[in-house]
Amino acid sequence: MQKRFENKTVDRDWLNTNFPCMMACPAHTNAGRYVALIAEGRFEEAYRFARDPNPLASICGRVCAHPCESACRRGEIDKPIQIRALKRFLTERHGPESKHFKPSPVEKQPALPFKIAIIGAGPVGLSAAHDLALMGYPVTIFEAAAVPGGMLYLGIPEYRLPRDVVEAQVREILETGDVTLKLNQRAGKDFSVEDLRAQGFDAVLIAVGAHRSRDLSIPGVDLDGVYKGIDFLLNVNLGYKFTIGKKVVVIGGGNVAMDVARSAAREVVRQHEIPTEEWSKNISAVASHEMVDISLSALRMGASEVHIVCIERRDEIPAALEEVEEAETEGVIIHAGFGPNKVIGKNGRVTALETLRTSRVFDENGRFSPQFAAGSESLVECDTVIMAIGQTPNLDFLGKDSNIEVSSRGLISVDRSNLMTSVPGIFAGGDCVFGPRLIIDSVADGKRAAVGIDEFLRGQKHADPILEVEVFDMHQMITNYMEIARKSVPMLPLERRTGVTEVEIGFDEQTAIEEAQRCLHCWINTVFEGTEVDGSECVLCGGCVDVCPEQCLELVPLENFEFPEPVLAHLEQNESAYEVELRGLRPQELAMGTLTGAVMVKDETRCIRCGLCAMRCPVKEITMEAFHFRSSENTGLIPIQSFDLRSSK
Repeated sequence: MQKRFENKTVDRDWLNTNFPCMMACPAHTNAGRYVALIAEGRFEEAYRFARDPNPLASICGRVCAHPCESACRRGEIDKPIQIRALKRFLTERHGPESKHFKPSPVEKQPALPFKIAIIGAGPVGLSAAHDLALMGYPVTIFEAAAVPGGMLYLGIPEYRLPRDVVEAQVREILETGDVTLKLNQRAGKDFSVEDLRAQGFDAVLIAVGAHRSRDLSIPGVDLDGVYKGIDFLLNVNLGYKFTIGKKVVVIGGGNVAMDVARSAAREVVRQHEIPTEEWSKNISAVASHEMVDISLSALRMGASEVHIVCIERRDEIPAALEEVEEAETEGVIIHAGFGPNKVIGKNGRVTALETLRTSRVFDENGRFSPQFAAGSESLVECDTVIMAIGQTPNLDFLGKDSNIEVSSRGLISVDRSNLMTSVPGIFAGGDCVFGPRLIIDSVADGKRAAVGIDEFLRGQKHADPILEVEVFDMHQMITNYMEIARKSVPMLPLERRTGVTEVEIGFDEQTAIEEAQRCLHCWINTVFEGTEVDGSECVLCGGCVDVCPEQCLELVPLENFEFPEPVLAHLEQNESAYEVELRGLRPQELAMGTLTGAVMVKDETRCIRCGLCAMRCPVKEITMEAFHFRSSENTGLIPIQSFDLRSSK
């Protein structure tokens, strides 16, 4: 039996630390919950936890950089949970790309008397359109390209993200509500921001991404055979004929560079086809690690030799470790710790890249400030150089007379709490505001902008989510869950990695369940407060300390503690919140030194949620309680701004 309570007072700072994977996710997806449900075989229910906060869940299941995994507490013990791969497992079975897809049961709201324009159909624009549509807003998305997604669609290879998944995800978003997609509509050419306001749009969201390659100022970059990374990706992913040589050098240490190098060895290049109107509406925006995409694409285009030159040492390369290892597995040669000095040519054509050995990448303050060793020149022979050194937004469409403030870095300035620009009613988010970031950051920006727009137009704040506390009469983890080893994601054999064939295969059902069983259930906690009904109180038996397998509990004599004045002042100001801990004591009594007793100290970073202490307690002082957030609004949306609050709920 389980009892459920709502609106229990819980310190928000403490609570947030107990959701490390969820708090690390910019969109605050409750990864632990869907992982735990996978472990129980409840796949459809798990999918809802993965999908509800993230309208691009199917995309993120394949190409997200998964910051949740970096925060996973299991990683402090052995290795983190394969959260991203488990999300893909769910979307393949219940997402819009599956045969069993069921639209969200969230009730659609009545139409509102406002019109919203979104410039850009990338993950920011699509995410915002999704949430605004659920709120009841009619939304029109203006996309410059012939396909939605901008650089996200154009910059990610099909072998990483199948186009049928992309199409299905966008179809789902377009069917969320009153969402209109207009392609081949370029800001600054076909319309201006001011035009949209004149046409009656009550709010405008600028979500144009960062589509301009950064320049590399070294001699020889104007030679034939030197390309910018983004131009390369645009041509390859649109299917245009693009010729590269047999020896390719990719300059850059990030993920874009890795994808260039791996793609150059593949032989298949799709010819460009003009999409039909219906097909265009069914395409989704995805985001990728562009440097990995460029290097992979170079391999897949038939290059016999692909090199990556990056100034960072091996342990400093910013690309994800697994991406670097995959690139090397496919034959990419990485020159770590070298910087480009000049491009060498003959008869106007590239013949080699001259490099210098890096002596330092960061200065004593940790700032990016590369230095190179004099006299360390060396040559890497090549006939193609692709520069994958980063991107910057193109904001020329704003015009000289625009009142929208742009920073010295060439980024749109916004109020970070709601993403509104210096012009009321004009919002902006994503790479054009913060510079190139992760896909999931862009999804979060879209959600944050949607809330900001709604609050601006209707003049009222969104309600915070409701906290539900579930108290377990009995909580028990599966046997030997700490002994289960992390499962590797199955990959296509090297000899079959050609053309647009997807490289990652994904988990089968049994492997997914076993990997999910490794989860520590961080949203469940041991709570030392007893119950009013039982009148329970700790008898200092020490049984919980003895039974704890991780030695994270300790009974410490009260006399060993000091209570400084700031601590006492805090306790007095929040006395009602600490009545369980103080058990009727006045805070000032703690400073007198006359009290006897003990304090239970728990190291929550080591707790594995086994529940043995609660089972061992003879007076039921210890309970296992789970914390859940749910929306307090009919839309089912939980505004991500609410997770920034520090008030107790």
